[in-house]
Amino acid sequence: MLALFLFVTLAACTTTKPVANPKLVVLGHAGSGFYTPISPFNFRPPSSWRGIRRALLRGADGVEVDLQMSRDSVVMLYHDQKMQDGSTGTGCISERTAAEIVQARYRGGFPYDLIQKERPISFDTLLARLNRRPSFPFIHLDLHEDDQCLPAGHQHDRTPLLVRQIARSLARYHVPSAKVLFVTQEGPTVRLARRAIPGVRVGLEIASDEFAFGLKVAKTEKVHTIVLDADRVTPEQSAQAHAAGFTVVVFGGRSPKDLRRVLETKPDEIEVDNVKRLLQMQGRGGK
Repeated sequence: MLALFLFVTLAACTTTKPVANPKLVVLGHAGSGFYTPISPFNFRPPSSWRGIRRALLRGADGVEVDLQMSRDSVVMLYHDQKMQDGSTGTGCISERTAAEIVQARYRGGFPYDLIQKERPISFDTLLARLNRRPSFPFIHLDLHEDDQCLPAGHQHDRTPLLVRQIARSLARYHVPSAKVLFVTQEGPTVRLARRAIPGVRVGLEIASDEFAFGLKVAKTEKVHTIVLDADRVTPEQSAQAHAAGFTVVVFGGRSPKDLRRVLETKPDEIEVDNVKRLLQMQGRGGK
């Protein structure tokens, strides 16, 4: 009987619900995350309109999207650098015009392609659609600026134009700067974003194995936010960042176990792969 009592007590402790944080900002990671066969089944491509729309319909406060620039300088939503890695297109996003990119179909393989028929969209298309909502959601803009299709030493040559084009689109659609977070891994891009849109929030993504160095860069650049990977973030790292005055964003997390572990790090915002489950864990329903 004593063994049974101890087992039940231990089980109850390990399944304790995380404390709800009413201030936690929940965003869909690349919309509704990435293709997954179970828990949950997700057939929506990353950074696709259908994935974004689904996350918002589930009750997310906003979405994180991946941005790159086409050959003709149009900002596009696309996660992978090479089109053939996620669509029927070929070549890098930077090598194709916007017209060519939007004609490609996303490709996730079986069984996802039996259901999804999505095509990539431009950043302007996204903003126009989000503007139809009663209130504009939070958007985290993950800048994919390391263009491996450019010659060595020139992979970041188009970053200044990418930032300017994003700034123009945000101004064109009157997006509140408080709803926007630029996310970059590069110190110089922090300064570019700050000059292009004064007052905008800028986040520095830091690799967990380079946390100490990244924190120093974040302090030097005076960023608003640091962005950490859910697979590697620790409570100690989050506590150090908070102590230094930074807002903490964590990206990733899908299973209940992963989400509980991420919540234990006490982030301010989560870009999550399972919006419904996280909102349920926070007592916010989740449709």
